Amino acid sequence: MTTAVLCVLSGLVATAAPAQAAPIKTPPLTTPWTSQVNPANPLPEYPRPQMVRPDWQNLNGEWQLRQSATDDAPQFGVNLPERVNVPYPVESALSGVMRPADDNRHYLFYRRTFTVPTGWNGRRIQLHFGAVDWESTVWVNGRQVATHRGGYDRFEADITPALNGGTNELVVKVWDPTDTEQNGMVQALGKQTTTPSGIFYTPSSGIWQTVWMEPTPTSSIYSVDYYPNLSNNTLRVRVFTRGNVSGHSVFAEALNGATVVGSASGGFTDFSVPVPNARRWSPSDPFLYNLRVSLRNASGATVDQTTHYFGMREVGTATINGVRRPTLNGQFVPHIGPLDQGFWPDGLYTAPTDAALASDLQKIKDLGFTMVRKHIKVEPARWYYWADRLGLLVWQDVPSMTADAGINANAAQQAQWETEAREIIDEHRFSPAVVLYTPYNEGWGETSLATTTRVGNELKAYDPTRYMNVHSGYNCCQSLGDPGNGDLLDHHHYTGPDAPRATSSRWSALGEFGGTSLQTPGHQYSPNGQFGAYEQVGSPAALTDRYVQLANSAAQLIRNGTLSATVYTEITDLEGEVNGFYTYDRQVAKMDLARVRAAHQGMLAAAGQTPLPRVGLAVNTRISLQAQNVPGRYLRHQNSLLRTDPVTASSDALSKNDATFWVRPGLADSSCYSLEAVNVPGNYLRHSDSRIRIGSGSDALFRADATWCARQGLTGSGVALESYNYAGSYMRHYNAEVWRSQGSGGPAWNTPSLFPNDSVWNVVAPWAP
Repeated sequence: MTTAVLCVLSGLVATAAPAQAAPIKTPPLTTPWTSQVNPANPLPEYPRPQMVRPDWQNLNGEWQLRQSATDDAPQFGVNLPERVNVPYPVESALSGVMRPADDNRHYLFYRRTFTVPTGWNGRRIQLHFGAVDWESTVWVNGRQVATHRGGYDRFEADITPALNGGTNELVVKVWDPTDTEQNGMVQALGKQTTTPSGIFYTPSSGIWQTVWMEPTPTSSIYSVDYYPNLSNNTLRVRVFTRGNVSGHSVFAEALNGATVVGSASGGFTDFSVPVPNARRWSPSDPFLYNLRVSLRNASGATVDQTTHYFGMREVGTATINGVRRPTLNGQFVPHIGPLDQGFWPDGLYTAPTDAALASDLQKIKDLGFTMVRKHIKVEPARWYYWADRLGLLVWQDVPSMTADAGINANAAQQAQWETEAREIIDEHRFSPAVVLYTPYNEGWGETSLATTTRVGNELKAYDPTRYMNVHSGYNCCQSLGDPGNGDLLDHHHYTGPDAPRATSSRWSALGEFGGTSLQTPGHQYSPNGQFGAYEQVGSPAALTDRYVQLANSAAQLIRNGTLSATVYTEITDLEGEVNGFYTYDRQVAKMDLARVRAAHQGMLAAAGQTPLPRVGLAVNTRISLQAQNVPGRYLRHQNSLLRTDPVTASSDALSKNDATFWVRPGLADSSCYSLEAVNVPGNYLRHSDSRIRIGSGSDALFRADATWCARQGLTGSGVALESYNYAGSYMRHYNAEVWRSQGSGGPAWNTPSLFPNDSVWNVVAPWAP
């Protein structure tokens, strides 16, 4: 970045906020940054690092506040009864209010005064809100200047006509019913609830991102979209403006540091800026160029100029060793990351400081992850700036409407949510880190499968340069099923890992797994005193061991299955959850971080390893399968369940028949196999709830469950029978029972101990020829 840009980004040119502050309340837990918050000048950094102008004024700090349970009219020229530290939400300790989660005063009135610097005279004054949850109306000197709906996207207003030349009054009215359905409202709210428990948390009402002003010329740059083109080393640029730009043009310059490497002129449609010998942005080399955009009038004079940054990177897909994979700059890079929900015990939705915001991402990077899933929340622009700088791929969720299966949005509310989704995409086109959008999660806010499919198609068309994960966890919970579109198939499995098989058009992702919990008294908090867990361990050593088991199993799913992405739950503990790598207060690392990083290196290395080769079986012939590590035992069915039992020449005919199977072409894929019981025609070996049994059926799920792909055994010999629809999982015997397993630990039948041996079979002559 240029020196000038760095100065602005660090906040050095920002005008100080009023030197007053509402006293901070005591949070349930303090983070390392709680004491560093200056409530008289909170979050002083330049809030929009992807589009920088040198002049701006921060309006964070102490504001007046009035809370109301009724839809009152705003009051002008009147001091309000309370004080609040903006931009911390009113439920947070850092706000100085810290009201209860179930407070029914859903109408909030904010007030402060400000003056416009005299050096800004003659220019238009733009008032910016990073995010306000949920419906906002803004007045300056009693004149309404803006309305906005949506808690996760920015909005702004030209307030010049409302200014008085001296001390100005700014009043903001916010309505945020959260999940109360007040006035019938169903809104995008993510994980917020007025009754926090389990996986849903304390709400963040009102202003929760930076409020600020900047002066602009009468004719000015409103925003800039840009996309890299690696095929010809250019940056495609499009500039959007405000005011009269008749006869104007745009001049764009790409810079390496302060050195111009390419430039081009254009109008207000797409044009290309050359970036010769472009250095590629990636997690291993997150190199950023600068972009200087100048708006020129008809005589060629510059009337406005903004500075941006960009990364030269491109996402795509490719078939590698017969498997559909995501690519970055043409190479398969596994997307390995944690779930990150972005809650703080002191600031809730709002990180206490910019250093805290960056620190969470630095922790993720230090653990050797390549990606982070931003779950059911959108962060301030500076969070994406740090992800861009550090080199982390970002999966961006669209915050969902209610997770209550009995409540559906009406047509107008659905349309509003879709509008917010498009705005979220618009606000992140600049970021090389953001590579994927997820509009639906586990069926939350889903009204119909047809709507889900439509939304996925429309949002993909809205930004075709990034992956569309239409429905994360469509196999789970209240989801209405596979929408059938998008770039990937995304399952949730706790504790997992497990994953769907990639298809010719969609790659395979494990959008959530893990969630192994460890309590850390003194560093955990739950609003109702309860802590949930998918599974519980008793020590940091046990937690590390368990995580390494899961990561090693995921590595095998990447190498020998078709898995391309994993999302572990989660980077930090939260309210009521103790399944993080770190505690909720960010004070304690709960695992051996060196071992965790080494496990991730193993997962990345698996992407470059040759998968186990396929083995051919003669179709329409009879076989028996001998457990390789227990030579006297054979696979057989008994009372519909599969097991291993001794079978000898002197065994009865029933035992021999039960241990003999027809090899048939795979019911779901003829390149794989299905095994039919010779003495129960039409019944095939299939998995159900991970147990192997015989059964019959004709639907798609049965055909997939009853199809097995033969690979070389994990020990280097024999045959391993891999599940068709859960690539990387194998038919495995354990204590005479037979299971679909990947040896990741958890249930005894899934233990990693002896898994490579227990999943290998010798194909032998049939006991019942």
